[in-house]
Amino acid sequence: MGNWVVVVDDVQLILTSAEEILKKAGMRVSTLSSGKELLSFMESNSPDLILLDIIMPDMDGFDTYRALRKYEERSGKKQTPVIFLTGDDKKETERRGLKAGASDFIHKPLDEGVLIKRINNTITSSKAMEGLIREDTLDKLTGFYTKASGEEKIIGLCKKADGALMIMDLDNFTIVNEKYGHDMGDRVLIAFAGVVRRNVRAGDILCRAGGDKLMVYFPNLMRKEAIDSLSHWLNELLMKEADSLLGKNHGIPLGISIGVAIAEAENNNYQELYRLADRALYRAKRNGKHGYELYDNDFTEEDSAEQLEQELSRIEHTILGCEDENAAVLMARDVFYHNYRYTERIMSRCGKPVAKILFSLSVNEKAEDETDLSEAVSEFGKILTDNLNNTDTVLLWEQNMYFAVLPFITQAELPGIIDTITKAWSRTAVSDRIKVRTCSCVYGVK
Repeated sequence: MGNWVVVVDDVQLILTSAEEILKKAGMRVSTLSSGKELLSFMESNSPDLILLDIIMPDMDGFDTYRALRKYEERSGKKQTPVIFLTGDDKKETERRGLKAGASDFIHKPLDEGVLIKRINNTITSSKAMEGLIREDTLDKLTGFYTKASGEEKIIGLCKKADGALMIMDLDNFTIVNEKYGHDMGDRVLIAFAGVVRRNVRAGDILCRAGGDKLMVYFPNLMRKEAIDSLSHWLNELLMKEADSLLGKNHGIPLGISIGVAIAEAENNNYQELYRLADRALYRAKRNGKHGYELYDNDFTEEDSAEQLEQELSRIEHTILGCEDENAAVLMARDVFYHNYRYTERIMSRCGKPVAKILFSLSVNEKAEDETDLSEAVSEFGKILTDNLNNTDTVLLWEQNMYFAVLPFITQAELPGIIDTITKAWSRTAVSDRIKVRTCSCVYGVK
């Protein structure tokens, strides 16, 4: 009998469907209808994986997950991988699950191919990690080996088996941190790691090489066609993940650049392989990013004048091309601080006014729950960037407050701007449930 999977759902049709699919794939299946049944079941059983529905009466999936982890901690049992099942397509639900520590998410109705592949990948990854005894061998954000522990395994493996060492770098990642903040940056990194994890084999070694850089050793992968196919597929999947997290109009040219070095009998020293793969990665980025370079002996160290011009053009396109030139800029906190101080100095030196507006959103009695506020804050931010000038900057100051800085705006002009924002908000579907208050001032004009 194959891997043992427990399916927990209060809908019998889902239990029956999942059981048929999993048994067809040669897996052992147990079905339960509530979180309480699962907790009781786990006291005397140790399955390989749990498929856990989120929306259930009495005890939902999140509560069940937390109770399961507490029980495992108290009893000294290893954590059983959990994949959440949901018919809810809201991004916030998925973010909550992944933040809680779930291995993956599967949406209903169940797709046989997706279900089997994700279960197998999750169980394979989990079992591969079971032998680790030191907590510092795993990177906490990605779940991959740390660079040091990964290198230990790769050093031994590349001497035993030919293969490909790949260094993967997330293109233009710094713009995500600057535009959306480091919390969103972490979510993009987690998505990057997830894309890679779901497309490797059981014997491949994955580690985080630092920052937004991952490293993978693929034993017995030698064909350029396979490397080319993998590079294209990873980039395609990453863009889908980025669109899901940031919205389809985020404009950031995210992608994955990959440097590849082949380990063979005459070239299986890890340190040398890493050096060559790193050089190949540099060339991949220099040649346009979102692709790969396979190291060969024709590599040159020196950049020509033409290559430097191309790189300068690419930098300008990356920095300027990801923003709407006619919209205000929503900035992450650390970047906003630097820009705010710079704006104050310039306006003061030029004797020009600077207007500042604080917008506060709050729930009124018509709102159903706090989810309304969360969704409204995001929508209000879009209204600000669309209706303010392209010289204006906006910061999400608190969870329900935006702070906007408007250079060159006088006291006389300020009421009209606030009125434009207020009218745009009144046309939204949630304006009757979420009220907006403002406080404003103008500096720099005597």
